[in-house]
Amino acid sequence: MDDGVKFCPACGASAAGKSASPIKIETQEGELQADPQDAEQYKGMAIIAYIIFFIPLLTGDHKKSPFVMYHTNQGLLLFLCSVGGSIVSSILPFIGVFLGFAVGIASLVFLVLGILNVVNGRMRPLPVIGKFVILK
Repeated sequence: MDDGVKFCPACGASAAGKSASPIKIETQEGELQADPQDAEQYKGMAIIAYIIFFIPLLTGDHKKSPFVMYHTNQGLLLFLCSVGGSIVSSILPFIGVFLGFAVGIASLVFLVLGILNVVNGRMRPLPVIGKFVILK
């Protein structure tokens, strides 16, 4: 490889010998397990991705770590679904109050699930919404 190249253009391996992609673990949920060093190093930024999803996008950490990229995508999905649910609940006259309450509770539960996944070093999709990929 040329000097200054961080990743192999053929296989994606890091020039430092680290894997550039998550390690696949066979589970019933189809979960991916991140490289333990990557997960430990970027755990804080992955948690921030659920609270304020655009911070990893601004800092560029989503490009440095597959773990952060995955959780930034999950945080963005959670944000978009929460905003969409809030808009729909504000439009509906009577049932909107109950729908808004349900969206708020679901958003809070998904937020906690996402942060628990980060803390445990897992790349498990959020229920219902986690299968979609916006950021690649």
